[in-house]
Amino acid sequence: MIHILLPSDFDAILGVINNSAQVYKGVIPDDRWKEPYMSAGELRTEIEAGVRFFGWKEDAHLLGVAGIQAIKDTTLIRHSYVLTKYQRKGIGSKLLEHLMSLAETREILVGTWTDATWAIQFYEKHGFRLVSPDEEKDKLLRTYWNIPDRQVKTSVVLKSIK
Repeated sequence: MIHILLPSDFDAILGVINNSAQVYKGVIPDDRWKEPYMSAGELRTEIEAGVRFFGWKEDAHLLGVAGIQAIKDTTLIRHSYVLTKYQRKGIGSKLLEHLMSLAETREILVGTWTDATWAIQFYEKHGFRLVSPDEEKDKLLRTYWNIPDRQVKTSVVLKSIK
C-alpha cells in the first residue's frame, strides 16, 4: 500500500495536497492562504530540495502522501496529506510510521500551522511534542525550513526523538 512516489506521480501528489489542504481555508491566516494551496512550481522546488514523497495507493489511486527530508542533523516530515474523503481511516498514521522508520537521525521534526489543532493532535498521538513557542520554535523554523517570517509567527514545531 505504501510506495515511494515517482516523477510520474507528480500530478497525483499535487492533487492530494491541494484537495486535503482545503481544511486550512478559513483556519490559517488569510494572508497565508492561496489557491491552489501548493503550485506545481512549489512542489517541484520541494522535490529538488530533497523531499522524498511516499504515498498510500489503493487500486492504483493515490489517497495519501507524506514527504521526508534529511537536513543537516535532523529529519523533517513534510507535506503529509490524505484526500478528505479518506481521512480518519489510518492512512496518515501508516504513512507517518513508515517515514519515521526511514529517519536516519534521532530527531524528527514536523511543522504545522498554530491553529491546525487537529494536525497538532495527530502528531502528538504519534509521540511528537510541541517545542517551546518562543526561541526554540523560531530557531528551528529558521534553520530547517525556508518560509517567510509571517509563517514562522503562525506556525508550531513538534519534535520526536527516536
